[in-house]
This record gives sequence, structure tokens and C-alpha cells, in this order.
Amino acid sequence: MVTVVTKLVHYLHLSRRSGQYTMNHDHSKKIPDGASFDRSGSQDSLDELSMDDYWKELENIHETRGNNHEERAALVVKEPDEGELEEEWLKEAGLSNLFGESSGDSLESMVFLSTLTRTQKAAVEKRVETVTQTMRKKNKQHQIPDVRDIFRVQNDSKGKVCDGSEPSTVRTSENKSETQDGTKGPNFSLGMDEQKTPAEDMPFSDTDINLEISFAEQAANLKDSSIGKMCKGGGGDTLLPNFRLPKDKTGTTRIGDLAPQDMKKVYSLALIELTALYDILGTEFKQQKAVKIKTKDSGLFGVPLSVLLEQDQKKVPGTKIPLIFQKLIAQIEEATLETEGLLRIPGVATRIKSLCQELEAKFYEGTFNWENVKQHDAASLLKLFIRELPQPLLTVEYLKAFQDVQNLPTKKQQLQALNLLVLLLPEANRDTLKVLLEFLQRVIDHRDKNKMTLKNVAMVMAPNLFTFHGFGSKTIEQSEFVMAAGTANVMRFMIQYQKLLWTIPKFIVNQVRKQNTESQKKEKKDKSMKKLLKKMAYDREKHEKQEKTPNDADVPQGVIRVQAPHLSKVSMAIQLTEELKAGDVVARFLSQKSGNVQTLKKEEVFLYEIGGNIGERCLDDDTYMKDLYQLNPNAEWVIKSKQS
Repeated sequence: MVTVVTKLVHYLHLSRRSGQYTMNHDHSKKIPDGASFDRSGSQDSLDELSMDDYWKELENIHETRGNNHEERAALVVKEPDEGELEEEWLKEAGLSNLFGESSGDSLESMVFLSTLTRTQKAAVEKRVETVTQTMRKKNKQHQIPDVRDIFRVQNDSKGKVCDGSEPSTVRTSENKSETQDGTKGPNFSLGMDEQKTPAEDMPFSDTDINLEISFAEQAANLKDSSIGKMCKGGGGDTLLPNFRLPKDKTGTTRIGDLAPQDMKKVYSLALIELTALYDILGTEFKQQKAVKIKTKDSGLFGVPLSVLLEQDQKKVPGTKIPLIFQKLIAQIEEATLETEGLLRIPGVATRIKSLCQELEAKFYEGTFNWENVKQHDAASLLKLFIRELPQPLLTVEYLKAFQDVQNLPTKKQQLQALNLLVLLLPEANRDTLKVLLEFLQRVIDHRDKNKMTLKNVAMVMAPNLFTFHGFGSKTIEQSEFVMAAGTANVMRFMIQYQKLLWTIPKFIVNQVRKQNTESQKKEKKDKSMKKLLKKMAYDREKHEKQEKTPNDADVPQGVIRVQAPHLSKVSMAIQLTEELKAGDVVARFLSQKSGNVQTLKKEEVFLYEIGGNIGERCLDDDTYMKDLYQLNPNAEWVIKSKQS
């Protein structure tokens, strides 16, 4: 098989004119090794010449596998039965109690559903309907709700319907609305207004990534409009736009800023939003499921990330990135990132195999001699580590979804889909991917010396992330050749826009806020809590009068009390102004030169928003405190260090 693949690698080239792969038997015009480095010019585009790096890397991968006589068990991807895929999707989305034996106890799901956008609801309805029909066919003895009843319950409670007759506003706003007890509270609009035109709705430029409005809602609004048609054709133009995130006065939320309980909600919302986006754009979204196979429970290469981290944390408590992964990157950078052909030029396959075996035996003992590892060897070992994972770094579930991003109509939609997919990755995979992408960007930063441009690095790394050995040779030989240019493009996106990809969209954060608010209302309605609430009423009201200012016109004169239990000045009253930012608040505390403050740096401590309609959120320094206070008036404000 290796021989066949090697021949294909030599002969297969991408024809830019036809957009297809063609066989070329003429080697008389072979490109010199150095020629590829001068192809980028001012345009970082993918052409038939730049694909050489991809094919060479694929050949190196197969040569490495050919020297490894240990045959790995292929990972079996299970083909789901009818309705099984949708049932699994609902479980992943946290909506399993909409069907089956627990379908009667769906109060939590009703709260969740009440926060969804129109397109998100449509995606859920579609899956529930499929599961319902499947259950009826199989005559399962479960309570099978009608999908229309599921959404009618929460629509009736709000006095609205899902068909758009009374749509809510599109823009995410912090306007005030009446709460159950008659007080004013923040209103979270989630992007469902069908009455406004896209031009009126989205005053963002073509390169602005609008995080305030649901991505699927944006796609629905643009689908048949002239604006949407102008934006199409992203697959043909290989230039990458200079996408940017407009400043959000309530602060940008990044992965790692939210508490675990809120991140679970983010996961469910991201899955539903991605599915809704794919539905609107007519692209099939299917999660793959791997049948469990026996994997190594110790070692370095071919060991699951979870197992690696478990054994690494015994040596370095709290580590989130495999130690061998960190060391290989450090070894590459220890020499210089200016080495020409870095990542592209492979180490000698037999030496790589020998080093791999020696690392397995000596790495954890601390007796491995790193002086014997050349820079190109370390780079080859790093790529080998990624390829040898028992399951892909991008996961079995979502590897195909990452590949299919290339099929979306516009580059902005491709970026939006990647943003949601990153949110769906397990924490260990996501953290490792982040470290990898940051390293790749540092390599690219030295492109004038090492001749490794964005496209070169993407071409070399794409086969290592997207050509997964566990799926067997059929996937490699057939699908991977067809997907070559597309996966390289996805790789470019992930490197180029990595900072954007690790941002949690504001509309999702606001949906989390709304879920928390709705859950709190449900709890207050619970009869079993009435006695407790009565006992607490007097103390609570007294406390609120002392600690809170009314959320009305006098907010600009409001004062927040910021706690800093680990600093010398443990509490401070802060006057809210239009220009006061989170960074200013932290700076005031750090200006108190006494106690622990002297040992802390500004980048080590952050202001946190805790409670109210959010579990916990680390604020970026540019968050405007007055705007955030209006969004979450019942929050507490605490300064502390961020957990590594």
C-alpha cells in the first residue's frame, strides 16, 4: 500500500484551472526545492505548485509508517441506525429529557429552549421530529411528545410563537425589562428579528465578525439577499481577509474565562448553533462515533490525551498540556526558528524510530539525552505525536465537520463554523491545539529567514491533523487526496485566526445569562422553597437596600464594591463612570503598595464578575464597568489571580 501511495504522491498535482486533481506523468519540469519558497509574494494563495509541500509531507508520513512494523488497530467508526444520530445529538445538546423515559421531567429543558433563537429552535425541532418518528416506528414504550407541544409550552408561557409573528429584537442589547417581582432587569435579545433588513440590522463591515447576533440568524438573513450573493465565492478566492472583532463594551469573553457550569451551557448552545448554521447553509452536519478500541495506558506516543495528562499531572500538578508535547516544542525553539525549511524538512525515518523508542523508555526517568535530538528530528517527533494519538486531535466526532468547513459559502461563515467547533472540542484537545497553533504562528513570524509562510506551514501540518491513521488506508488514499486543498485551507484559517477562534460569541454568553436568569425564576416559583424564601426575605431586602443601588436613572452615580481578599486592600468602593474599565479597577488596587501587592504583577490578577446572571467570568481589561453593571446589576466584583 505504501508503494501505491508514494507513487500517487509523486504524480498527483492540483490543477488550478479545473479545480480537480489530475495525473501528471511528466517529471521534466520538476520544481527545485527552493522554488516553492518564493511563490507567495504578496498573496498567500494556494496554487498547484504550493501543493507540493502537502504531497511531500504525505509521502514522509507513509515512509515513517512503513518503518514502523507495529500495526495499529484501525478505529472503527460506527454507522448509526435511523434516528440514532439525532438521538445522540439531543443527548449531546443536553436535551435527552425531551424523549424517552425521562421525557416527563423536562423543566430544565423548557428553560433551555426558551433562550434559543428561531434558527436554533428549528434545528432542535428537526431532530426531535426525527427521533419521535423513529420511536413510533419501533413501538418504543416511552412517552413520545409531539415536537409542536414541546415548543408550544415555552412559547405560550412567553405569549409568543415561533413563527416570527412577534419576533424579538436582533441586536444583543442590555435594555431593561420587567422581572417577576416588578423590578427592572437586563433584557437579553438573541437575534431573531425578521422585520428588519440585513443592511439595517448589521452595520458591520465585511471584515467585522459580528458576535452579537446568532451566526445562523445572520446566514438566514443573508441567504437570499444581494449582500449574501456578493459575499459568496469564498472557496475560489484564496486570499484571507483581515477579519477583526469590533470592541464590545461589556468585554470580550474568551475560552477559559467562564466557570465550568456555564461552559457546559456554552457547549450545548454551540452544538445547536453549529447545527442550525449548517442547516441554513444546506451542509450536512453529522457527528461521527468511534467504537471503543483498546489503547495504551502508559507511555508517550499512541497514548490518549487524557491518560497522558493523568500521568503528567502526577509529576507537574495542574499541567494541561502533555509534557512531551511541551518539551518537543521547547526543543525546536531552543535552536532557532530561523532554520530554513523548519517543519518541512523531515528527520531521518530510522533515527526518528530509534529516538521514539528511547523517549518511551527514558523520558519520565529524566535520563533521556536531548542533545542527541536535532531540530528537524524534534519537529518530526512533534508531528508523529499528533498523528499517533489513538483518536484525532480534532476528535473522531468533529474531524469530518472541521473538514467540511471548506464547503461553506463564505469565508466569514467558515470562520464562524470553526469558532463553534473549537468550543465543542474537549478541554485537553482544545488546550493542546491552542499551544500547537501558537507555536506554528511563531514559526511563521520568522518566515523571512526560515522560508515557511502561512501556506507552507498549513500544507505541512494539514496531513498531520486531518490524515488520521485510525480510519484505515481507504480514507487516506481516496478521501484525503480529494480533501487536500480544502484541509490545507482549514489549517490556514486555524493558524491565521486563532485569536478569534478562542472567543466565545457574545450572543452565546447572553443566552447563558438568560438561562441562568430563567432558572433562578423557576427556582423562586418552586413551592418547596417558599418557606425558605419567606424566612430570607427580610434579611435579603435589608441587604439589597444597603448594598445595591436601584437599577434606574441614577446608575451613572452608582457605586460598586470590589473585593480583593488576597490583596492588602481587601475591599474598595468604586464610583462608576462612563470611561471606567476593568483594568483601571485592578490598577487602583495594585497601586496600594503594601503586603502581597508588591509581589503581584498586573498581568497576574484580574477582575471577576461573579453571580447574578453568570456563574463566574474573568473580565478583560477593556471591559467598561458601567455597561457591564447594567447588564448584570446583581453581580459581585472580585479581584483574584486566574487559575493556570
